[in-house]
Amino acid sequence: MKLFFRKTGEGQPILILHGVFGSSDNWFSISKMIAEKGYAVYALDARNHGQSPRSEDFSYELMADDLNEFIEDNALEKPVIIGHSMGGKTVMHFAMKYPEKYSKLIIVDIAPKFYPSHHGHIIQGLNSIDLENLKNRNEAEIQLAKYVSNVGERQFLLKNIYRTEEGKFDWRINLPVLSREIYQIGGDFTDVHEVGVPVLFLRGSESGYIHDEDIPAIKKTFPNAIIQTIEGAGHWVQAEKPTEFVEAVLNFVAR
Repeated sequence: MKLFFRKTGEGQPILILHGVFGSSDNWFSISKMIAEKGYAVYALDARNHGQSPRSEDFSYELMADDLNEFIEDNALEKPVIIGHSMGGKTVMHFAMKYPEKYSKLIIVDIAPKFYPSHHGHIIQGLNSIDLENLKNRNEAEIQLAKYVSNVGERQFLLKNIYRTEEGKFDWRINLPVLSREIYQIGGDFTDVHEVGVPVLFLRGSESGYIHDEDIPAIKKTFPNAIIQTIEGAGHWVQAEKPTEFVEAVLNFVAR
């Protein structure tokens, strides 16, 4: 699958993989901040997200293969790879399946473990929006608010709605497939291999995704892992604390 991507800057390649319901567009500001320090930043859209192709098939195995295909197609030598949430799990699967294809990894607020599905209310809310008869985005937000109370989360999710050339509203995500396969997002790792390269696990102090008790399991699979906490940040570390996030990334890459 040929993934859509946005490239910013020139220099050592850094790849960014977004989380579920996200896209490369969410990473524009972060990409620019990193690129200004002399890096070529490639922000990718995962399959069934953003402007990448849609497919009935959806799994971490396939997304790891998509990432490998992207690296080979663009002849990227030993890139640094950043992945947030779903993107972080994709990076971990990729790292185990395709050793020697990267120099360093940065995993943002996700651990190599099973997470119970907790996106049900989001899926319900998104599916409740009648795009065919939608007049404006405000109507969509009013409807989604019945399921998603957080304003910032609603705005993030509604970035997936766009106007087609015909003036109709449509989704940037493959909502039917994500609705069907959402349980896979929290899936565990079944074929674990040790990854010896340097890995930075960035977590938000206000997030519940990486607990202290997860660290031994992280260190077992990623023995050279560093776990760093960004104070005051929740799960969307890069959006809530962008300056601190970029500083942590740049310091780690330059080590």
